[in-house]
Amino acid sequence: MEERRKNRRIELEGTIQIKNMDGSSEMAAIQVTDVSKTGMGFDYSGQLSIGTIYEAHLVIWTKETLHVFLEIVRINQADDNKYNYGAIFVGMSEMDSKRIETYDTIANMENNEQ
Repeated sequence: MEERRKNRRIELEGTIQIKNMDGSSEMAAIQVTDVSKTGMGFDYSGQLSIGTIYEAHLVIWTKETLHVFLEIVRINQADDNKYNYGAIFVGMSEMDSKRIETYDTIANMENNEQ
């Protein structure tokens, strides 16, 4: 399959909390599978819709929380009754985007040294 991503994905351990922007205030834990400065992938057992925007709190490797908005752009159903989602950031500050980009640069340097 041809790689179409503009930015390299970073694999992070961690979770985020999301809530639906349709007025409901239910928070749900999800498992982050990869992050780049423009978007992220995550696993979640609930069904979300493509094109829907969610508010999210992403806990990054420094244990800081980034407050972002996500638009769901891809859905794949996994074998274990979970879904894998792809989302783009539609509301991320430039500073938070730079944090992810900086981590990517450092990770690349460490990988090249090994």
